[in-house]
Amino acid sequence: MEEGMSLPDLIKEVFEVGEVDIKTYSPLALAYIGDAFFDIIIRTAVVGKGNRAAEALHRQASSFVNAKAQAGLAEAVQDLLTEEEAAVYRRGRNAKSHSIAKNAGLQDYRRATGLEALMGWLYLRGDTGRALELVKEGLARTGRAL
Repeated sequence: MEEGMSLPDLIKEVFEVGEVDIKTYSPLALAYIGDAFFDIIIRTAVVGKGNRAAEALHRQASSFVNAKAQAGLAEAVQDLLTEEEAAVYRRGRNAKSHSIAKNAGLQDYRRATGLEALMGWLYLRGDTGRALELVKEGLARTGRAL
């Protein structure tokens, strides 16, 4: 394995996964991986703030990883998105899902799905730095601190 490879590239190499053009992924597939990626960003930051009981860690992380919080973050960073990023976000936001989040309205759920699609797209591109930049700025703009 090469040092300096992105996590998605390492996973592809280890598990012998072929290359796929991420432009061919559906917005809900991007949101699926983006949900996990966003979750790991938040969980890593929460754990990094101090060792606590798992229940306390989960409660704090869950306050950031929910449709309402993600929708607010998505709205807060709209003006920072490149044209390409905004297009990915819109594809995710406009995707027709067969489910809806608990404790969230349809608009928040769609905005959250847009953010997750964008996070998934950035992750699969290996652009972790850009994802972290957007999450950090979004949290700052919404007045949320980890």
